[in-house]
This record gives sequence, C-alpha cells and structure tokens, in this order.
Amino acid sequence: MQAQALVQILLVDDHPLVRDGLRARLETIPHFRVVAEAANANDALKHASGQPIDLVLMDINLSAGMNGIELTGRFHALFPEIAVLMLSMHDKAEYVMQAIQAGARGYVLKDAPAMDIIAAIDTVMSGGIYYSAGLARQLSKPMAPAMLLTPREREVLHRIATGKSNKHIAREMDLSVRTIETHRLNIKRKLGIEGQADLIRFALEHTLIK
Repeated sequence: MQAQALVQILLVDDHPLVRDGLRARLETIPHFRVVAEAANANDALKHASGQPIDLVLMDINLSAGMNGIELTGRFHALFPEIAVLMLSMHDKAEYVMQAIQAGARGYVLKDAPAMDIIAAIDTVMSGGIYYSAGLARQLSKPMAPAMLLTPREREVLHRIATGKSNKHIAREMDLSVRTIETHRLNIKRKLGIEGQADLIRFALEHTLIK
C-alpha cells in the first residue's frame, strides 16, 4: 500500500492547552506533522511566509488582530495553495457560511471526535469539503451556489466565463498563473463543476456575466 503524502500543519488557536491537545492528537497520525503554532493572525502569517505549510487548522476566536474568519480570507488571498480547515466551538450556520465564503475548505466542531478531525484533514487534502455531522441540519437549507464562493473566486469565475485564459487573468489581476489555477480548482470543487463549458453556463445562469 502506498504511503499517504505528508501533511504539514499550522495550528492557529489562542489557547495553548488546546494547541497542545491538538498536537498530541494529530501527531499520532504518521502522515500528519504539526510544523508551527500561532495564537494570533500576525504570527500565523509569518509562519506561512517562512516555511512550507499544507493546511491550517483555524479557530475563529484569536487573541489579537483579525479573527479566524478574517484571517482565513487573508490566507486565501495570499496563500491560496494552503488549505484552511476551521475548528471552532461555534455551530451557527452563519459562521460556517462566512468561513466558507472567506475561503475555508471545511468546518469541524471542537467537540467532534478526534477521528472526525482526522477525516476532515484527509478529505480536504484530497480535494473535498468537510463539515461536522452536527452541522448537517443547519446546512440543509437551500442556498445560492454562488454564495459558496469568495469575492476573489467570483472575480476569477467572471473572467473565466468571458473566455480569458489563466495567463490573461493572472496578468489582469496581478497574480501568478499558479494562483489563478488554484482559484479555478477551488471554484470547481465548491460548485461541483468540471469543464469550462459548465463554468460559463453557471455564470450565465447566475448573472455573473452579462
């Protein structure tokens, strides 16, 4: 059996005891490695700038500066290749939607079993989106698909729908081609869309382009 790829994790939580507990849980998994910890946004961004990180396990309540949802948006803009998974005590649907709109790829409740957190990380790193089972009822209400996208993703989708290439979009938005490719993958993942024709159709149906 092929070994799973190593997942390098940044823990962002303002409680040292919580971080200690998470590290102890996660490091029992051979392909997980906690490479850094942060209690606030500034430290989290410094870690992301200074070393390879694959996934951030993010709390909403932080000790100073931005909260976890705002920080998720910053990560999504600066480091779109890094997956953000929310781990929070807040079980309100509005928090979940705000986190997803900010760029999070999943949302797990802090009282979830350890195996749920492990499953969430593996799901997100394999390209999926994960929600705690306890959130299923709250998320069962119909919502506009475009609401799942961040403002930056909606902007990228608009440009894709007009037929522009990744290189052209990157030049217009002053971003790297790799960043645009990552946004494209995230859009397709969130919307369950595969081809460019489906992206254009979605944009037309939801009046994202004229």
